[in-house]
Amino acid sequence: MAAAAVAAGPVFWRRLLGLLPGRPGLAALLGRLSDRLGRNRDRRRRRPPWLLLAPLLSPAVPYVTLPPCCLCPEGVHRFQWIRNLVPEFGVSSSHVRVLSSPAEFFELMKVDCLESTLEKSLQAKFPSDLRVSILLDFTRGSRGRKNSRTMLLPLLQRFPEQVRVSLFHTPNLRGLLRLLIPERFNETIGLQHIKVYLFDNSVVLSGANLSDSYFTNRQDRYVFLQDCPEIADFFTELVDAVGDVSLQLRGDNTVQVVEGMVHPYKGDRAAYCKAAHKRVMDVINSARTRQQTLHTQTFHSNSLLTQEDAAAAGDRRPAPDTWIYPLIQMKPFEIQIDEIVTETLLTEAERGAKVYLTTGYFNLTQAYMDLVLGTRAEYQILLASPEVNGFFGAKGVAGAIPAAYVHIERQFYSEVCSLGQQERVQLQEYWRRGWTFHAKGLWLYLAGSSLPCLTLIGSPNFGYRSVHRDLEAQIAIVTESRALQQQLHQEQEQLYLRSGVVSSATFEQPSRQVKLWVKMVTPLIKNFF
Repeated sequence: MAAAAVAAGPVFWRRLLGLLPGRPGLAALLGRLSDRLGRNRDRRRRRPPWLLLAPLLSPAVPYVTLPPCCLCPEGVHRFQWIRNLVPEFGVSSSHVRVLSSPAEFFELMKVDCLESTLEKSLQAKFPSDLRVSILLDFTRGSRGRKNSRTMLLPLLQRFPEQVRVSLFHTPNLRGLLRLLIPERFNETIGLQHIKVYLFDNSVVLSGANLSDSYFTNRQDRYVFLQDCPEIADFFTELVDAVGDVSLQLRGDNTVQVVEGMVHPYKGDRAAYCKAAHKRVMDVINSARTRQQTLHTQTFHSNSLLTQEDAAAAGDRRPAPDTWIYPLIQMKPFEIQIDEIVTETLLTEAERGAKVYLTTGYFNLTQAYMDLVLGTRAEYQILLASPEVNGFFGAKGVAGAIPAAYVHIERQFYSEVCSLGQQERVQLQEYWRRGWTFHAKGLWLYLAGSSLPCLTLIGSPNFGYRSVHRDLEAQIAIVTESRALQQQLHQEQEQLYLRSGVVSSATFEQPSRQVKLWVKMVTPLIKNFF
């Protein structure tokens, strides 16, 4: 299996043949068997033959390049191939806490007033190293007369040396397109969509913003990584990197580029994307190298201390039973790590495994749909009912977006039924009076297990925008800890308990009737929401 197989390519057969270097006979045999199997199954069940090849035509699992040893906890889980792409952070599960509600999120995020904290740092007898870095999207943060920019200006004006506000502007919104598309609609071209909150050595990863509803009645997912300095350092560097390729907000509400950086929409697009790619990948690669070096020093040093010696020396950190992998997706910069890992996880989920996948906006990419329909694991997909969709009741064209999601949902359900997959692939709609639904991610239960060993949690929605347009980040959490697995299982159960199973009768309800014009327009605009 070639190491290059981790790079996603546009031609499926090129991927497959790339797995078989120097084996043309085997490649030809596979091709003939696949063609024959496809024809036979297609005749029997009218299943599109390409679905049978989904497990073969997806990115291969990358090799773990470092051999296992008896000194370190390597080889303990099947997902260590992810560290070939991103840094691997081993932590104790006692540092990981799964939150379940907006109220919990609010209590965790409550801190002293930022302005008063900065004021105290200025009055301190000794120089303070307190720094505040805020990364927002340019178009969303500039919408309307009163917006995120105007809210942050007083802070920026008073503490210019300690506060940095960066506004990411997608390189795809430029020229005549930028002039013609009005506010709010211009956000469909591409956003900074990452939701990560850093406080000293602790990190909160979520899909939630910081507006009022996310603290009250908008359901999301949240994980708190407490006292994890290496992970906090990584995400700090990532935020700084994206900030460096973003526009900098000034005290007079104007913006400027970082010195030496290409302008995101006035400069050459290719040059900007190349520079941004390098800046972000330098963070990922340097962290990966740093973690490998730390691992070597910890487990492979000739002067390795015993656990008793380490305890006597004051190092009482428990051995890791949980591993954190940051997955970054920035397709405008040709960074597609999250896409590769997600596709591989869906491909490798074996028969008997269960995948619980949730998204507030059900609009899976074609690749993800093919894998769900063409692989072996059982799927329970949780999505928003129209009444809890964030666009429900919106004015103008936006008010039709829930109906467009219903149309997409019905098309997918019809495909599931036509393939006879209703027992293996199940859709469920979340509903809660007075609430909206914004949770996204997945939980993976291996065959024969009643608890999940892996979850993905962060900002991606598994849709076209998440994969191709926006800047996204989530983490894969792999754990051997039964206590943490129980937390993840309870989180999943709590969300799914408020849902109903989708059937043919679901789409006969009056609230599921979709107007003809929405059906006609949806294929043209589904890649923008």
